[in-house]
Amino acid sequence: MSREQLRILSIVLLIPFTALTAWAVSEYGAIGIFTHALETSAGTQVLVDVVIAMILILCWLIPDAKAQGRNPWPWVLITLTTASFGPLLYLATQPKTQGSAT
Repeated sequence: MSREQLRILSIVLLIPFTALTAWAVSEYGAIGIFTHALETSAGTQVLVDVVIAMILILCWLIPDAKAQGRNPWPWVLITLTTASFGPLLYLATQPKTQGSAT
């Protein structure tokens, strides 16, 4: 998948994901989402899985940002505080590639 395709896909995913997150926060609050998830072993497993996935994504995002001449630290901070929003925003805000897509 080219960078431009990833950029478009991330925008397409970001829109409904933002709406879903807004709905969840309006029902449970920002902290309530986590406390509700930690009430069961299934919710805890999903939360730990998300944390592991975000760590793995950061292992890709940091070198990728540096290779593109972008500062990785805002994306790291967004990822650590909002999980999937960080990588989705990172991909959505990539500069459009010129010439052949990589």
